[in-house]
Amino acid sequence: MVTHSPYPEVPIPSTDLWKFLFQRQNRPFPDSKVILTDTTTHRSYTFSNIRTLSSNLGSSLQQKWNWQKGDLLTLVLPNSIDLPLIAWGTISIGGVVSPLNLATAGNGLAHYLKDSGSKAVITQRAQYQVVSKAAQEAGLGKSRVVALEDINQDMWLPDTSDARPQGSESPPIPDPAHETAFLVYSSGTSGLPKGVMLSHTNIVANMIQTLSVDSGALTSRDTTLAFLPMSHIMGIFVINYALFLGMTTVIMPRFNLEEVCSAIQKYKITYSYIVPPVLLQLVQNPLVARYNLSSIRMFTSAGSPISPELIHRARNKLSLPVRQSYGMSECSPCTHLQTWEEGTEFPGAVGRLLPNMRAKYVSVDGETVSPGKQGELWVKGPNVFLGYLGNKKASEEAFSADGFYKTGDVGYEDCRGQLFITDRVKELIKYNTFQIAPAELEGLLLGHSAVADVAVVGVPSGQVGSEHARAYVVAKDKERATEQTARDIEEFVREKVVHYKRLRGGVRFVDEIPRNPSGKILKRELKERRCSRL
Repeated sequence: MVTHSPYPEVPIPSTDLWKFLFQRQNRPFPDSKVILTDTTTHRSYTFSNIRTLSSNLGSSLQQKWNWQKGDLLTLVLPNSIDLPLIAWGTISIGGVVSPLNLATAGNGLAHYLKDSGSKAVITQRAQYQVVSKAAQEAGLGKSRVVALEDINQDMWLPDTSDARPQGSESPPIPDPAHETAFLVYSSGTSGLPKGVMLSHTNIVANMIQTLSVDSGALTSRDTTLAFLPMSHIMGIFVINYALFLGMTTVIMPRFNLEEVCSAIQKYKITYSYIVPPVLLQLVQNPLVARYNLSSIRMFTSAGSPISPELIHRARNKLSLPVRQSYGMSECSPCTHLQTWEEGTEFPGAVGRLLPNMRAKYVSVDGETVSPGKQGELWVKGPNVFLGYLGNKKASEEAFSADGFYKTGDVGYEDCRGQLFITDRVKELIKYNTFQIAPAELEGLLLGHSAVADVAVVGVPSGQVGSEHARAYVVAKDKERATEQTARDIEEFVREKVVHYKRLRGGVRFVDEIPRNPSGKILKRELKERRCSRL
């Protein structure tokens, strides 16, 4: 049974992202409105500043590197006030933006650059040598790696003889529904990172869908705090959505609890996207009481479901209202969202299906079940991605024959249309804002001399919505199943992976890895044993 969104359909314009954000006729705020503020540098940009500087950077790309439509720019940067402008400038000339987290630098970055077909990289001086080396491995010349600190001198002001006149319109993207705007990397169950192709229409549609649910709750009078990584789809969405509304976005380079509380108080933040571990810290850490957070009108939580108990604690202890949402990179990112009222009415749910979307729930046998029964969630809508770059097999496997995207998450829809997520089919481990593919670690661990067989699962980390990776190992020699060997294996992994993929859950030795007749690891059985040291 296919379910439809309870909301009326909304028109999705056939327009590219630049035109949608910067060339709209009914913009409800002036050019002089401050849109971006940086907590580190204390710099600010108005809407007019952003439009001009972004356009200039796009022209510079064309002049300096002969940038063509579809060429991809990789950003290996922390959050900053300039990062969005670089992205918008690239998109203004039909380019594609692929933001990567700093944690990938030096650990497989060359793979990302090769896989994406990157034409250039912008990073920061502190990472320049590492990134430059990876770029050379990927076949990019040194001149195609630029430090952000140098852009202010070199690329914001193009050769005026060839630059677009100030305020002139960028050429429209002829087919925004099929032209990629962002390429974001999302680890799949295979353990290999896959490039998620998000079109202009995907991004525009998800903003319009969200606007319909918010129904005027947010306006240009609101101020939002951006500390989620802009290399993540949620960080990308926040910046675009806030700009469209004319909200002032206060940008932080990273999450730090005290700095977040200070920024909320100083800038009178009214709205912010968060993840569950952030909410848990806000509720548990006594330093929060030193700050005035009364300006907050709403938090929207994403990433993983939050328990009703934690939501009640946030509201009762700190008067912090929280609503939940659900989505993933492949859906630009949101498929379900609570209204501001539903966060209180249904604290365990993650919201109702967005406008213009359809969904169905599928059993392990591949049969469609009624919404009230548990099944894997499949969705279809204008915000669902184009496919995985250069990976036809994975793209075909991600969709059903009738075009529904298989989310890999298990849940059910109640009689009021609220979605409750109960499990994950995809066995990704979520550590803070990062995702860890168990298959990747399993492949690595099999290269250790003491390991005969292995399975990696997530175990509770003590933070809501965050897990630690734990390896269950069958030793080649039972006499080597010792604590010292376990420490050696942990160190073996630590030296070969980025920080968030470490075996923080430790190593446990077992006699065998449970598998089904086809050889698939039965990870649920391992998770049931996790409380005891094996």
